[in-house]
Amino acid sequence: MRPWLRHLVLQALRNSRAFCGSHGKPAPLPVPQKIVATWEAISLGRQLVPEYFNFAHDVLDVWSRLEEAGHRPPNPAFWWVNGTGAEIKWSFEELGKQSRKAANVLGGACGLQPGDRMMLVLPRLPEWWLVSVACMRTGTVMIPGVTQLTEKDLKYRLQASRAKSIITSDSLAPRVDAISAECPSLQTKLLVSDSSRPGWLNFRELLRRWVALTESDIFWNTTDTGWVKAAWTLFSAWPNGSCIFVHELPRVDAKVILNTLSKFPITTLCCVPTIFRLLVQEDLTRYQFQSLRHCLTGGEALNPDVREKWKHQTGVELYEGYGQSETVVICANPKGMKIKSGSMGKASPPYDVQIVDDEGNVLPPGEEGNVAVRIRPTRPFCFFNCYLDNPEKTAASEQGDFYITGDRARMDKDGYFWFMGRNDDVINSSSYRIGPVEVESALAEHPAVLESAVVSSPDPIRGEVVKAFIVLTPAYSSHDPEALTRELQEHVKRVTAPYKYPRKVAFVSELPKTVSGKIQRSKLRSQEWGK
Repeated sequence: MRPWLRHLVLQALRNSRAFCGSHGKPAPLPVPQKIVATWEAISLGRQLVPEYFNFAHDVLDVWSRLEEAGHRPPNPAFWWVNGTGAEIKWSFEELGKQSRKAANVLGGACGLQPGDRMMLVLPRLPEWWLVSVACMRTGTVMIPGVTQLTEKDLKYRLQASRAKSIITSDSLAPRVDAISAECPSLQTKLLVSDSSRPGWLNFRELLRRWVALTESDIFWNTTDTGWVKAAWTLFSAWPNGSCIFVHELPRVDAKVILNTLSKFPITTLCCVPTIFRLLVQEDLTRYQFQSLRHCLTGGEALNPDVREKWKHQTGVELYEGYGQSETVVICANPKGMKIKSGSMGKASPPYDVQIVDDEGNVLPPGEEGNVAVRIRPTRPFCFFNCYLDNPEKTAASEQGDFYITGDRARMDKDGYFWFMGRNDDVINSSSYRIGPVEVESALAEHPAVLESAVVSSPDPIRGEVVKAFIVLTPAYSSHDPEALTRELQEHVKRVTAPYKYPRKVAFVSELPKTVSGKIQRSKLRSQEWGK
């Protein structure tokens, strides 16, 4: 390596300030010829390397600014093809945006600090160039390797370098797994793939964002300010330069929401599923959402029927996510991923989400258990610390290597999670465990049901049975209650397993809800059990 280049690289790695930028106000735009001349002067040793220099910031980002100002020809900065028709072109601006996302992955999900070492073993995929630039931005020492490395080769390099992270592809991942236990410094493994692998973070999924915002987006999250999802909006929108839109909305009103979407250029909407249930009951053909392109939901289970109605009537897909105040989003359906209707998606990096039994043992696909997040040996960086002044509750929330969310679900063979209900929501009738969401989803497919809530109700023989509280659509409000009860019970038996049907049914004018529109099953359950 030339002395000047060695000095340049070492200087970039040593200075943590370099990737953050230490220049204060942006300098005036230089002419392209000056960038080239300055770089050549440094290369030839005619000009000293600046004390604080970062190639990504001081060269690539300057080209991006020139590009934005129209002072650079429209040639791409990066152009990739694979020979079968796939093609990727990035301008300097897009390269900058994508490499900054990759830098966030290195510093966030991987927890890498300036000077930490990371091994990069990829074929000629676009991610190799992204990670290379991301390493320049973060001061991470990149250790490249050819894809023909054997297990022995990988072990030697990981041990000798004390690399804390490795990024590789499907073909090498099994070799890394075979020797990773002998590499104590290795903390995170990232996979560049469209599929998932246990124990690995998916680099491509880490680059996506569930909310998929850009600087031109206007994001409306109707969540009440007392819920953590309202705070998430800040960290979703503003890092992307997006606009946060707020309507005072003193109470949930479907017509107000629809009129607002028609009147203002809102591009991204986030509501709890209950609100979407109310919206699809309206005549949506009367409204035009000219700007709306992305819709999100979370906070409770989304019935497949609601998603299908919304997409059919608006043409916009509905992406479900799942999380808690303690965790933020841990499962989601990011844009571009195949959606399985009724599923809350796959684990959202950097979380390793599993279904475990009551002792913290990971259960195989298809089995119902506790939704859990792995916190050992590495605790996710964006995870809550503890319950304040309550060490007993903190300890009770952990089992083995996992934090137990208190929710029940199952995971299929493709890694999709299917919500069953809160631990205290699950109904145990004659030793059959019944999730309320399954019954509510079945009821939602009947035209008589506007919305419903399913809870346990005491029974002298079965211990407890399924009871459904149902709000009827206007067309069925005058039907005979007994006949309609039988019709709905038979409907549930046909749609799902017969033992799940509601043995008790109550027709009500409304369901108890939080101020943000989430149904409060706990109130109905307490009412049934006399608590």
